[in-house]
Amino acid sequence: MEIPADLGRVLVIIPTYNERDNIERIAARVREAVPSVDLLVVDDASPDGTGEVADAMAADDEQIKVLHRAGKDGLGPAYIAGFRWAAERGYDVMVEMDADGSHQPEELPRLLTALQDADLVIGARWVPGGKVRNWPKRREALSRGANTYARLMLGIPLHDSTGGYRAFRAATLDKIGLDGVDSRGYCFQIDLALRALRRGLLVVEVPITFVERVHGTSKMSRDVMMEAAVRITQWGMAARVRRARARRLERARR
Repeated sequence: MEIPADLGRVLVIIPTYNERDNIERIAARVREAVPSVDLLVVDDASPDGTGEVADAMAADDEQIKVLHRAGKDGLGPAYIAGFRWAAERGYDVMVEMDADGSHQPEELPRLLTALQDADLVIGARWVPGGKVRNWPKRREALSRGANTYARLMLGIPLHDSTGGYRAFRAATLDKIGLDGVDSRGYCFQIDLALRALRRGLLVVEVPITFVERVHGTSKMSRDVMMEAAVRITQWGMAARVRRARARRLERARR
């Protein structure tokens, strides 16, 4: 399927760390699903040789690019490096996608179509029509709970703010700014969505089917979850303090 013409140039950014068994498969699916998009592999010096596999793919396909980084530095910094690489080369849309096959490239046209009328589109699991396959009930409950906590603590309308399958307009990233983003794990996704909403940008959720990886190991860890919980609490409390100060100032003016 071709992308909507008014979106311009689209780059799919796939961060990798030890994804040798997955990267060729996911790249082939992206290229088949939406042949006109380019693909950037951002590899954090994977010791299993993922970067070398990506280089070989790029040598055979001019629409596949590779950005090598010095070492493992977290999901957020990897995406920011990819966003900056894309901005320097004039891409109009940047797509986040996992390397492990949990995000279905065949659903990418749905995200891009929705982006025609939005600033940021999130592929959401926890909205009507969204699905998760092969997850244990405990992990599903953890994800649902984390997203509910974020929605209530931050006062945002999103049901899957941690979702990592998403499409940004380049202009959206310019408006929210990346210089102050220092989230490293999955709370990076909440951070960017929150920044977009606070700037009055339109964030839309579309249902996707999330499939648990078959090869390799998940990057989720206790440290990643703790970072997200701490930052959500900090952001939520800071917003409450700002609102309280604004109310006091308003009363003082009366």
